[in-house]
Amino acid sequence: MKTTFFMFLFFIVSIGFAQNNIIVKTDDGRRVLLKADNTWEYIDMEKPATNNTCNLAEDFVEPELNSKIQSQLKRGRAAIEDVKQKVANDYNCEISDVILMSFKEQKVKAVYHFCANGTKVTYKRTGNAIIKSPKLF
Repeated sequence: MKTTFFMFLFFIVSIGFAQNNIIVKTDDGRRVLLKADNTWEYIDMEKPATNNTCNLAEDFVEPELNSKIQSQLKRGRAAIEDVKQKVANDYNCEISDVILMSFKEQKVKAVYHFCANGTKVTYKRTGNAIIKSPKLF
C-alpha cells in the first residue's frame, strides 16, 4: 500500500515539473510566456506606460535646505551642490537640469528626490557618502 501511494505521489509531482512554462519580462516591461515546445507569446500586448516624467508645475520652486547643515557638509564635499553634480554626472546632463523635488535631511543622513532630464531619481547621503538609492521593484 505504501509503495502504491508513493508511486502515485511521485507521478503527480513529476507531472507538475513537466510543465516548465516560464514567464519573463522584457527590457521595455512587457511579459512574455516561454512555452515548453520552444514557442513564445506576449502576455501583455501593449507596452506599459512609464511615469518617468517629473510633471513639475511651471512655477515650481526648489525647497530650501537647512543652511546650518549645508555649511557643515561643505567641508566634506557633501553639500547639495555636490550631490547635484553627482546626479548630473550620472545622468549626463548639466547641473541646471537637475531639480531638487523633495528631501529628508539630517546632519548624519539624508534622502534627496531629484528630477534629472525628466527622470525621477533618489539619492541617499550617509555622512559624506552619496549613493543612488536602489530600486527594489
